[in-house]
Amino acid sequence: MRAWLIRFASLYVFNVVVLLLIGLLLPQVSVGWSVLWASIILTAATLWIKPLITTWFRGMASRSAAQRTKAGEKVVQFFLVILVAYIVWILVAILSGVRVHGWFWGYVIPPVLLLIAWAIYDAIDDRVEGHAGALYDKATGKPLARADTATTEEQRKL
Repeated sequence: MRAWLIRFASLYVFNVVVLLLIGLLLPQVSVGWSVLWASIILTAATLWIKPLITTWFRGMASRSAAQRTKAGEKVVQFFLVILVAYIVWILVAILSGVRVHGWFWGYVIPPVLLLIAWAIYDAIDDRVEGHAGALYDKATGKPLARADTATTEEQRKL
């Protein structure tokens, strides 16, 4: 439970920043205060719906993988990832107060920005979740990890 809570909270904060940046960079996307609810939807979709859709699409694509070249398979995988990001963005736009105007700036560019954000989060998620876990442990009063307590004891001696 603790791991899911930390993962959800850290991804939620990251998604708030991502959605605010999308709202600032793209004039056709209006985020406003609905960023709080939209981040919940985006976080839930990223954690639970995105893996399901990805697995389903990859299963469908793998049936015809033998008929494609290596380059063709890479193109199909790329379009599957774009399609998943597009579906997640549509869910966020429909289920939250995010207002989208215009086809290109409102429905094509935001999924690409989500892909970039997912790549960034994948690169930093271990550190972010580690810091969030330390804050969670500090807030709940649980003892820190052994390495942290050794450092703290050395500091007390000085």
